[in-house]
Amino acid sequence: MATHLSHPQRRPPLLRQAIKIRRRRVRDLQDPPPQTNQEVQVQSHHFSSEERDQLYEEALYTVLHRLGQPEPNHVKETSELLRYLQEAFQVQPEEHQQMLQRVGELEKPVFCLKATVKQAKGILGKDVSGFSDPYCLLGIEQGVGVPEGSPVSRHRQKAVVRHTIPEEQTHRTQVKSQTLNPVWDETFILEFEDVSNASFHLDMWDLDTVESVRQKLGELTDLHGLRRIFKEARKDKGQDDFLGNVVLKLQDLRCREDQWYPLEPCTETYPDRGRCHLQFQFIHKRRATAASRSQPSYTVHFHLLQQLVSHEVTQHQAGSTSWDASLSPQGATILFLHATQKDLSDFHQSMAQWLAYSRLYQSLEFPSSCLLHPITSIEYQWIQGRLKEEQREELATSFTSLLAYGLSLIRKFRSVFPLSVSDSPSRLQSLLRVLVQMCKTKAFGELCPDSVPLPQLVAEALRMGTVEWFHLMQQHHQPMVQGILEAGKALLSLVHDVMGDLYQCRHTWNKIFHNVLKIDLFSVAFQELQWLVAKRVQDHTAAVGNLVSPDMGESLFQLYVTLKELCQLGPVPSDSNGVLALDGFHRWFQPAIPSWLQKTYSVALERVQRAVQMDSLVPLGELTKHSTSAVDLSTCFAQISHTARQLDWPDPEEAFMITVKFVEDTCRLALVYCSLIKARARELSAGQKDQGQAANMLCVVVNDMEQLRLVIHKLPTQLAWEALEQRVGAVLEQGQLQNTLHAQLQGALAGLGHEIRTGVRTLAEQLEVGIATHIQKLIGVKESVLPEDAILPLMKFLEVKLRYMNTNLVQENFSSLLTLLWTHTLTVLVEVASSQRSSSLASSRLKEALQNLEICFHAEGCGLPPEALHTATFQALQKDLELQAASSRELIQKYFCSRIQQQAETTSEQLGAVTIKASYRASEQKLHVELLSASSLLPLDSNGSSDPFVQLTLEPRHEFPELAPRETQKHKKELHPLFDETFEFLVPAEPCQKAWACLLFTVLDHDTLGADDLEGEAFLPLCRVPGLTGCEEPSEAPQTRLPLTYPAPNGDPILQLLESRKSDREAQAFIKLRRQRAKQASQHASQLGR
Repeated sequence: MATHLSHPQRRPPLLRQAIKIRRRRVRDLQDPPPQTNQEVQVQSHHFSSEERDQLYEEALYTVLHRLGQPEPNHVKETSELLRYLQEAFQVQPEEHQQMLQRVGELEKPVFCLKATVKQAKGILGKDVSGFSDPYCLLGIEQGVGVPEGSPVSRHRQKAVVRHTIPEEQTHRTQVKSQTLNPVWDETFILEFEDVSNASFHLDMWDLDTVESVRQKLGELTDLHGLRRIFKEARKDKGQDDFLGNVVLKLQDLRCREDQWYPLEPCTETYPDRGRCHLQFQFIHKRRATAASRSQPSYTVHFHLLQQLVSHEVTQHQAGSTSWDASLSPQGATILFLHATQKDLSDFHQSMAQWLAYSRLYQSLEFPSSCLLHPITSIEYQWIQGRLKEEQREELATSFTSLLAYGLSLIRKFRSVFPLSVSDSPSRLQSLLRVLVQMCKTKAFGELCPDSVPLPQLVAEALRMGTVEWFHLMQQHHQPMVQGILEAGKALLSLVHDVMGDLYQCRHTWNKIFHNVLKIDLFSVAFQELQWLVAKRVQDHTAAVGNLVSPDMGESLFQLYVTLKELCQLGPVPSDSNGVLALDGFHRWFQPAIPSWLQKTYSVALERVQRAVQMDSLVPLGELTKHSTSAVDLSTCFAQISHTARQLDWPDPEEAFMITVKFVEDTCRLALVYCSLIKARARELSAGQKDQGQAANMLCVVVNDMEQLRLVIHKLPTQLAWEALEQRVGAVLEQGQLQNTLHAQLQGALAGLGHEIRTGVRTLAEQLEVGIATHIQKLIGVKESVLPEDAILPLMKFLEVKLRYMNTNLVQENFSSLLTLLWTHTLTVLVEVASSQRSSSLASSRLKEALQNLEICFHAEGCGLPPEALHTATFQALQKDLELQAASSRELIQKYFCSRIQQQAETTSEQLGAVTIKASYRASEQKLHVELLSASSLLPLDSNGSSDPFVQLTLEPRHEFPELAPRETQKHKKELHPLFDETFEFLVPAEPCQKAWACLLFTVLDHDTLGADDLEGEAFLPLCRVPGLTGCEEPSEAPQTRLPLTYPAPNGDPILQLLESRKSDREAQAFIKLRRQRAKQASQHASQLGR
C-alpha cells in the first residue's frame, strides 16, 4: 500500500480552489460587482451506458450468487431484489431478461467462508496444573448427505476434524499455553462448493508434550492433579486431549455471523466444556463480472451505492417527500451482500459511502447529515499510509469538491436555505457540522495540507455572499419610473430589506455560525451592508439638495428613522472594528428638518380641527367624562411626542432647538383647541332650549380642557427633558432650558387653567343663586318648625345639583366647583348671620345649616378635604353662630368660662393680687373660703392710697340664686390689706363642679360720696377647689394667689349679644353690671397707662 503522498505534481492549494474575495469597498460602492462565473463545477452522478451495464451486471451477479440466511431486516426473495434492480437502473424488461440470462451463464465465483476464531472461555483444564494448552483445528466437510437426526448424523457431529477433513484442507491455530480463556483472533479462508451439504467443523485440543514424572509432580497442586497424573500414565506418550468441538451447517448461517458457540463433547462426560467466540462471513473469489475484474472492489461498491441512492432520492422527490438518508430494505440488502461478498473492510465501506454521498449531495437534494457517519467512520479507522495513491487522490478530490460546493451554498445561504422553509436552519447547521467534521479529520489534514482554516473560508464566503445579496436586492427594488421621489422610495425599501436581513442574521443565523464555527455572522453582514447603505443614502440626499418638498420630506424622514434603527441594530462600538460609514449620517438630513417640523404641526392641526368638528360634546361613557375630541387630541399629542422620539437628533444644541419647536407647537395646539371646542359648544347650544343640555355641554368642555391639561403635564416625560438637559448641559447656559421650555409649558398651563376656571365659574354661578335663595328662605320658616326640618329644602337642592355635577365633571373640575360653591355659601351665611344676630332661632337654623353643609361638601372624603372646608371664614362663622344660637344663660356661662380662662393665663400682678384658701366639705355641703390678704393694689384715691374691701360672689347667679354676695371689712388707706376673714357658703357640690362655676373676688375701693371704684377681679374655678376634685375631704386647704384682672377693653362679643337681647331682663341685668365694671376698668386702665 502506498505510504505518504509524494506525487511530484502537487495539487493547487485549497485556498486557490475555494472562492476568494478581496474586500474592495470603493469599487463595490461605486458599481455592482461584475457577474463572474465562479460557480462550483459539480461532478455528475450519472454513468455512461457501458458503465451502467457493467454495474448492472455486478448487481445481478451479487443477487444470483447470494449465500447465507438473510438478515432480520433484509429482503429474502431474490425476485424482489431483481425487480428493485430493474427499477433502480431503469432497465426495460427485455433487456433485463437478456442481462439476467447472460449473468447466469457466467462462471460462478469461488465460494469461501471467512472464519475468525476470536477466543474461548471456561474450557477444561487437562494438565496437572489445572490449565490447558489449547489450539484449534478447523475446516469444511463437503459432499456428505446424511439425513438430519439419524445415528450416523449424530456420530458425524461428534467426529473430530482429523478424521473427517483431509489434512490439506485443515487449518490450525496457534497454541495458547496454560490458560482456560485463550484469545486467538485468527482468520482463515475456507473454500467450499455447495453450501447446502457443507458443514463447518472446529475441534479444540490440549497440546501434550513428553514430560518426566518429577516435572509433573512439581506442577501438582491438588488431588485432582494427582488423578490427572494417573490418567496420563494410561495414555500414549504425546497424545493430545480433546477439549470440545463446534459443528455448523453452512446453510444455517447468515451472510455474517458473530456469536458464542458451546463446545460439544464427544462423549457424555464433562458436558459443560466452555464456549468459543466465532465470526463467519461468506465471500467470493474470482468473480466473473467485468467490473470485478477491472476495478477495485471499493470503487465498484461506491458506484453501486451511488446508483441506488440516486434512484431512491429520485423516487422520494417524485412523491414530493424528502429522503431521510435511510435506504429501502431492497437497497440495503443488495449493498450488504455486495460488501460482504467482496470482503470489503469497514473502512473501505465508509470510504465508498463518503465518495458516493459527497458526490450525490452536490447534485441531489437530501440531508447533509448522512455524510456525518461515513466521515466519522473514516476518522476512527484512519491509518496513515493505508491507501493507495489513486485512492488518496480520489478521497482528496472529494474533500476539495465538497468544501468548494459547501462554501458556494454558504455564500448563497439566504436563497438556498430560506426561512420560509421550516427546516432550513437545521439543514444549514448540518452542512456546517459536516464541513467542520471533515476539515478536522486526520485524513483531510494529511491529504489537504495547504488548506486555509475553515472559519476563514466561511467568513470570506459570507462577506462575498452579503455583497452579492445587496446588489441583487438593489436591482430588485429598481423603480420602473425614474425620479428622485421614486428613487427615495426604492432606497427606503432596500434599507428595510437590509434591516430584515440583519434581524434574521442576529436572531436565527448568527447562533448557528457561532455555535459551529465561532463566526459572528451578524457583525460580518453589518460591516458590509452599512458601507453599501451609507454610500447609497449619501448619494440620494446629495441629489435631493436643500429644497425639500413635503412629499420628499416625508420620504426622507422615513429613511432617517430607518437608518437610526439600523444603527441601533448594529454591534456595540467596541465590536464595530473602527469607524462606521453611518457615523454622523444625521448631518445628511439636516436640510429636511424645517420640512419635518412644519409637516408635523400641519398634520396635527388638521387632525385637531377635524376632531372638534366631528365632536358632539357627549361623554364617552360613565367613567370617561370627556368627549371624542379630547381622545383624538391626546392621540395627536402622543404622535407628536413619538415623532420627537423618532427624530432624537444627535447634536445637543440643535436637539434643544427642535424640542423648543415641538413644545411651542404643542402649546399652540392646546390653545387653538380651547378656542375651537368653546366655539363648538356655542354652535351646538345655540338652538337648544333646554338649559340642562347646555350645562351638559359646558361640563364636557371643561372636562376636555382638564384632560388636555393632564396631557400637557406629561410633555417633559414624553419629550425626555431630563435626558435632554444632561446632553445640552455643556453647550447651553445654565438655566436656559428651564427658562425656555418650562416657561413655554407654564404659559400653556396657565392659559388652560384660566379657561378651566372660567368654565367652572360659569357652572358655579348657575348654582349660587339657588343656594342664596334657599338660605334666605331658611330664615322665614315658621318658629314651630325644627331647625333640621327647616334646612331640608336647601340640602335637597344641593344633593340634586352636586350629584348632577359629580356625574358630569371629572374629579378635578368637580373639586374646583365645590371650592367655589363653598366660598360663596360661607359668604351668604355670614351676611344672613350678621342680619339675624338678635334672633337665636334664626341663628340656630343657620348653625344647623352650616353643620349639614360641611358634611355635604365633605361627602365622606369624596368632596372637599377638611383643610379646604375649615377656612378662617368658616371658623369665624361657626364660632359666631354658636354664640348667636345660645340662650342668655348659656352666653353668661360662656362668659365666665372665658374669664376663668383669662385668669389662668394671667401671670402679671400689675393690678395686684389676693391670697385665699378654699376647700369644700362634702359632708356639710359647705364651701369654706379664707380671704387672707390683698397686695399691690392700685392707689385710686387722691391721697395716693385706697380704702379696699372685697366682695365675694358665686357666679353665675342663675346657678346660685339663693346665695347672696359677701363682703369683707373695709381697710382705710391700705394698698396691702390683711383681711384674714372666713366665709362659708352652703351649696351643693353638683353646681360647683360645672366648668363655668366660679367664686368671683371683686376688689373695690370704698368711696363715701360716690360709687365704689374697681381695683380688679379674680376668678376661682370651683371645680378645682379641694374637696370637689376628689372623694376625700382635705385636712387643710392650700393657699392660692390670684392676680387681679380687668374685663376686655374692646368689648366682649358675648356681652354684645346679651346687650342686643333687650327683652331679656336677666341678660340686661347681667350686662348692666358688666358694663359698669368694664367702664371702671377702662378709666383706671387709662390712668395706669399715664
